[in-house]
Amino acid sequence: MNDSSRRTFLRGAGLLGAGAAVSALPALGAPAASATPGHHGLDTEDACFTFAVLPDTQYLFDADRGDPAPLDATLRYVTGGDENIVFLAHLGDLTENGQPGEFDQISRSFQHLDRRRFPYSTLAGNHDIKSSTDDQRGRTPYLDAFGPHRQRGSRTFRGASPDGYNSYHVFRGGGREWLLLALDWRPSAGGLEWARSVLARHPRLPAILTIHELVWADDAGQAQLSEFGQKVWDELVAGNDQIFLTLNGHFWPPGRAVKKNKAGHDVHLHITNYQDRYYGGSAMIRLYRFDLTRNVIDVRTFSPWLAGQAPRLNELQRQEIERTGPVDYFSLDVDFGTRFAGFAPVPVPPARPADRQLVRGTVAYWRFEGRDGAPAGGIRDLSGRGNDLVRVTLPGSAEDTLRFSGEFSGRQPSRSSLRFDGGKKPARGAYLRTADSAPMNAETFARGYTVEAFVKLPEDFKDGNHSWAALFGRQGSGGKAGKTGDDPGEPAATLSLSDGAAFQWAVFPLNQNGISTCWGHELPLREWIHVAAVNDGRRTTLYVDGCPVLRNPKTAAAGIANPGGAWLIGAYAYDSIVEQAFHGWLGDVRVVGRALDPGEFMLG
Repeated sequence: MNDSSRRTFLRGAGLLGAGAAVSALPALGAPAASATPGHHGLDTEDACFTFAVLPDTQYLFDADRGDPAPLDATLRYVTGGDENIVFLAHLGDLTENGQPGEFDQISRSFQHLDRRRFPYSTLAGNHDIKSSTDDQRGRTPYLDAFGPHRQRGSRTFRGASPDGYNSYHVFRGGGREWLLLALDWRPSAGGLEWARSVLARHPRLPAILTIHELVWADDAGQAQLSEFGQKVWDELVAGNDQIFLTLNGHFWPPGRAVKKNKAGHDVHLHITNYQDRYYGGSAMIRLYRFDLTRNVIDVRTFSPWLAGQAPRLNELQRQEIERTGPVDYFSLDVDFGTRFAGFAPVPVPPARPADRQLVRGTVAYWRFEGRDGAPAGGIRDLSGRGNDLVRVTLPGSAEDTLRFSGEFSGRQPSRSSLRFDGGKKPARGAYLRTADSAPMNAETFARGYTVEAFVKLPEDFKDGNHSWAALFGRQGSGGKAGKTGDDPGEPAATLSLSDGAAFQWAVFPLNQNGISTCWGHELPLREWIHVAAVNDGRRTTLYVDGCPVLRNPKTAAAGIANPGGAWLIGAYAYDSIVEQAFHGWLGDVRVVGRALDPGEFMLG
C-alpha cells in the first residue's frame, strides 16, 4: 500500500486553544465595556456563564481620600455588559478603616445592584473590622451596612451564621445550581462548623469558597496556603469535595495553585488583589467564564472604569486597563462531570429503544450490547433487513482484541460499545464484516446515503501503529469495481482516521473514475465523537458531532461503486486484503439509504 499517494494531510492547521475563547471576549473600550446603565438579561440555562469576582476596594473608600467612580463603573458593567454574569462576589476589605462614613459611601455604590436585584455577596476583610477579632465580635459598621438584612430582596441569598458574618448563596448558571460560601476574615470554630453544615445540607452542589485570607503568592505567581489558610484547608476545604475553587484577596501579588483534597481531586486556589496598582486597583474585576460544553473556565481581569475612558488615557493608565499575565488571564481545564461525580453524578439516561432509530430508509442498524469485557462474536442487524455481522480474527490475534465494553457515548441510543485492539505491521486484531447473504453487499446507494457512528480514540492512537485504521467501508477495491483513477487498490469506500486522528471519508462514486474525499479536522483523544457521512445523490458532506466540516468536495459525487463482497466494521482493506483492525471504541452504527438532516442523526 502506498501511504503517500493520497494521504498527505495538512498538519499545520491546528485547533484554536482555550486561550482563543478568552480573546473572543468583548474588546475593551467598545461600547459594551463602557459603564452604561441597562441590563441585557441573564440566561442561567446557557452552558456559558460568568461568575465575577471583585477584590479589595479599600483605597477607593479611605476616609476623605477615596473615589467611588471606579467601583460605580464596575458595578454598572456587571449589570449592563454582555458577559452573562450571573453572580458577583466581593472578597473583603471593602473599606480602608471600617468607619461608618466609608461604609456609607460604598453602600451607596452597591445600591446599584440592590435596585436591580442583582445577586452578590460580600464578606469582611481585616480592614473592615478590628482585625484581632473573629466572627463573634458583635455589631460593627460592616454588619450595619452589609449584614444579612441587606440581602432580604436577593433571589440567591439562603442564610447566614447567627453572628451574621458568614453567609451563603445558591445561584444558577449553566442550567444547574452552585453554592457560594462567603466567610469572615476570621471564622471561629463555630463559623467553620456552620460552613460544614451548609455543605452537608446541600450535598450535591459544587461549591466556591470566598474568604479574605487563604493563600499568598510569590513574585512568580505561585500560591501557597498562609498559616491561617492552612487551618481553613484542614478543617473545611480538604474534607469537603464539593469545594472546587477558592478565592481570596488580602495579599498581593495575585497568584494561583492547585491542591489535591482528601478525595484526590483538584481544588483551584486563587488570590486576586490589585490595591497596590494604579488608583487603588481601579476597581479591577476578575471574570470567571464557565463553559460547561468545553469543560473550561476562561479567566480575564480588567478595569471597566479605565476601559470606558480608553481613548483619553495616558501611558500609565493604559497599562492598567487589562492584566494579561499568567495569573490574571488564563484558562482552567475542568471536566465538570468527572470532577463533580463524587457528590453530584450526572444521571445516565436510559438506552433509547432500537426501533426508534429505524428511520425511513434504514438499511442497517448495529448496536453492540454484551457483557463488559466479553469477547464479541456476531452482531445482529436490528433493522430487520438481514445485514448481520460476523466476526473475523486476524491470524495470531487473541479473542479479547475485539470485546464488548461498558463505555459509551451519553448521546448514543445504546449503553455499550465494542473495544477494538488492532494495529498493523503486522496486521493484528479482529473486525466485523457483513455476512455473505447480507442484502447491502449489493448496494450502490445511487439516490444517497448516510453512514453514522460513535467513536472514541484511546490515548495511544497517535503512536504510529494505527494511522488509516478504518471504522467502516468496503473490502473490495475501486479497481474491482472497474475504477482506474487515482489508486485503484484503495477501497471502494472507507471511513478512516489519519495518523493525526482526523476523519477521512473516501469513496469511488458511481459517476467518477477517481476518488472523492471528505476531510475532517484533528480530533481529541479519549472523548466520544459522532461522525456522519451524508450524500444526497449529488454531493457528500462529512459531519463531526452534527457540524459540517470544511473540506467537503463540491464536485458532484453520486453513490458508491460496488466491487462485490462484504462491508467491514473496524477494518481497512487495501487491494481487498485487510491490512489492519481498528484501535479504539465504536458505539452504535447506522446506515440509511438517503441523506439525513443533522436533526435526524442518532444524537437524540
